[in-house]
Amino acid sequence: MTESDLINAWVKARGHIIAAQAAPTFLLTAIVGFLALGLATADPMVRIATAGILLASGILGAVAQIAAANEGLAVIADLRALQAPSSLAQCIVAMGRWVNVVRFLTPAIFVVVYIALLAALFLSTR
Repeated sequence: MTESDLINAWVKARGHIIAAQAAPTFLLTAIVGFLALGLATADPMVRIATAGILLASGILGAVAQIAAANEGLAVIADLRALQAPSSLAQCIVAMGRWVNVVRFLTPAIFVVVYIALLAALFLSTR
């Protein structure tokens, strides 16, 4: 692949990472809002369904983020191998270590938030 092709592939992977984070972030924010409106006191089946939706979207979001990050790292490896990379290519290569944030830290944060929301859904004393 040419440098231009690799940069375009990086742009696509980065776009997929952003999209994969947007939906779960919106959903988590919406659930916090619904908790403030009384979701924690809703019928238990509604709360179980909410937990299932959160879990499913979290798993799908994490898988999409990890896949896009892996693709991004592959592009970075190919850019790193170029003989005379442009400044843009060098900048993308320098971002390589931060891609691991998407692969590991972001899903870990989701797990912590998910556990907190489960506690709010099922352990509320209201």
